[in-house]
Amino acid sequence: MDTVDLLLHPVRLRIVHALSGGGELTTAQVCARLPDVAKVTVYRQIALLVEGGFLEVAGERRVRGAVERRYRLRQDRPVIGADEAAEMGPDEHRRGFAVAAAVLIAEFNAYLDRDGADPVADGVSYRQGVLWLSPGERAELARRMVAVLRDFATDGPGPGRVPYLLSPILFPSASAGDTVQRG
Repeated sequence: MDTVDLLLHPVRLRIVHALSGGGELTTAQVCARLPDVAKVTVYRQIALLVEGGFLEVAGERRVRGAVERRYRLRQDRPVIGADEAAEMGPDEHRRGFAVAAAVLIAEFNAYLDRDGADPVADGVSYRQGVLWLSPGERAELARRMVAVLRDFATDGPGPGRVPYLLSPILFPSASAGDTVQRG
């Protein structure tokens, strides 16, 4: 299974999110973070992620006669980079977007289903807006966003920290010929 096919699956992508930040989790802990997913599905998807090179076994221990494994993301894991994205056709991009949207919905529902979920206190945001950008301005926006996010992306788990899912989506909402004239 190639990188695109491996990652464009909602449960596998949620498992990758659960293990982000350098953490290590057992399969039981991953199941606890994905309570809406059947345990057998989590076990199967973890096995595929290990086989595909995304996860590695960080350690093992004996628990009541069985072996319990802790998993972590491989630092050298494959990614869907610019080259892979350029090779994807429209249907693969549709599938990728649908998976990303499905993961967002599933993660948001799991958040809301937790005891004590408080979207206002937790700073939840799902705003949308339109930005009018030239190609140069779009490139500058992307550069600045990457710079800001890079400063926070290296922060891992720690006291007082909880993981937040950030999913920037940027695409033209109209073709260049469809722009509105001001007058």
